[in-house]
Amino acid sequence: MVQEVQRRIVLLLNHVLMQESEATARLARQKGNVVLVQWRGFALRLLATPAGLLDLADLQTKPDLTLWVTEESPFALLDSVLRGNKPEVRIEGDVQLAAEVNWLVDHVRWDLEEDLSRIIGDGPAHTVGQAARSMVQALRQFVGTVPVPGADRTTP
Repeated sequence: MVQEVQRRIVLLLNHVLMQESEATARLARQKGNVVLVQWRGFALRLLATPAGLLDLADLQTKPDLTLWVTEESPFALLDSVLRGNKPEVRIEGDVQLAAEVNWLVDHVRWDLEEDLSRIIGDGPAHTVGQAARSMVQALRQFVGTVPVPGADRTTP
């Protein structure tokens, strides 16, 4: 089941990457390189393909770049992502590959509303997009009120 979830993540990432030609060009220059993304017990090994897309790397392949997401709390991680911030990561490995991954994170965005409009039309897609933005805002507010385990919220 974990591998199936990882495959779905790769499909989504590739769908988003294909919307941005500069992203695929940058990733194509990194062909053959492997990025390991690690958070708690979850690990995802991504291989840059010659087409500028991603594939799952073999588990025995040594990563060229390892990104450890350092935030342990899923609530704090979710809060950071919902606010549009990059999570704190510890980086080890290829500096050039790390710079390309950073560029991708900074410049590539998924336009969910545009994708939906191709399937259900502009009007309904806009309505769904507004509802999704409202849910994200409500989730931001909720996550902001949940105490983060181990975090001291008192001021001296």
